[in-house]
Amino acid sequence: MFSFFNFLKIKDIPKKSWSSDSPLNFKPKIQTLFFLSLGLFCFGLGEALILISSTGNSPWLVLSEGMSIITGLSVGTTTFIISLIVLFLWIFLKQKPGIGTILNVFIIAIVIDVTSFYFDPPTSVYHQYLLTIVAVLLVGFGSGVYLVANLGPGPRDGLMIGLTRITNYPISFVRASLEITVVFVGWYLGGTVGLGTLIFAFGIGPAVSLGLSIVKSHMSK
Repeated sequence: MFSFFNFLKIKDIPKKSWSSDSPLNFKPKIQTLFFLSLGLFCFGLGEALILISSTGNSPWLVLSEGMSIITGLSVGTTTFIISLIVLFLWIFLKQKPGIGTILNVFIIAIVIDVTSFYFDPPTSVYHQYLLTIVAVLLVGFGSGVYLVANLGPGPRDGLMIGLTRITNYPISFVRASLEITVVFVGWYLGGTVGLGTLIFAFGIGPAVSLGLSIVKSHMSK
């Protein structure tokens, strides 16, 4: 029973044969690009399903909304500003961007838009929260796949990896702590919080660790 939860202790991003040797790799293998794209697709699909579930904004969107209320700027603008701030923190965490950092923005945005266009919110409350749980697991799995590709994380994942390395705490704990902190700050500023927001905030850390564990154990060598 306890061995099943060993994935919660993961502190490092696993390396596979298809992992890039460095995030600053502008000529990666086709296999590496495939897994990077697969991971980002699953990540984007999960983010879209959270929106479709209508159970609450994701934690970082709560923060963006809260900042929007305080500053009078649009949510899109505050989201951009927050991303820049997080990327600035990378300097102190010695994180390296890569083509995955760039593709992170484009692929996830496209998948969210396409998925949101073709799917409607469930009418059943039960199905809404089931969709939320599936969404969190998808984001966690997608994170695991694209992070192992090692072509550069997105802003939030880079912050997570950097803090994990510095504190030596498990990834599940660091990610959950980040998301919960963001939720409380966003809520304090006036952002909208739902039960789905809390499910995401408390569940995404373990979900990312589970995703990394699945990739490490079952996805090629």
